[in-house]
Amino acid sequence: MTLSQLIERLRLDPSFMNNVTAWQVFPPRQAEYGPFPALDERLMAALAKRGISQLYSHQSEAITAALRGLNVAVVTPTASGKTLCYNLPVLDQMLRNPQARALYLFPTKALSQDQLAELHGLIGEGHLGIGTYTYDGDTPGEARRRVREAG
Repeated sequence: MTLSQLIERLRLDPSFMNNVTAWQVFPPRQAEYGPFPALDERLMAALAKRGISQLYSHQSEAITAALRGLNVAVVTPTASGKTLCYNLPVLDQMLRNPQARALYLFPTKALSQDQLAELHGLIGEGHLGIGTYTYDGDTPGEARRRVREAG
């Protein structure tokens, strides 16, 4: 069964459609890109190694605003690149100021682990030398102490 056939089957299923309040198909559109803000060259090199050569317009705008010290809220669909919107300003600041710290809060452990893997990937790719720590209910007591002491 193809995806189109599955969608049509669901659309014709009254027990499924009773739970659907709206059905809307968005037409495809061209991606809109924006310029890279002035980021630390080590961070730019890490992005290039990961194959990231351009930013979507919402990423460019959000990162630029965050680098200027503005508060930013990014509301876009899943897998639209929100992670870079906060990771890049944080990593840039940490590279420019080794005393800088950031606290990431996520509503679920699964999301926090996904985001940690993404952050580790970027840090590792660029050999950025930035430490990250997990602090949750599964973190052993001794590790919690070390995290608190590291600031």
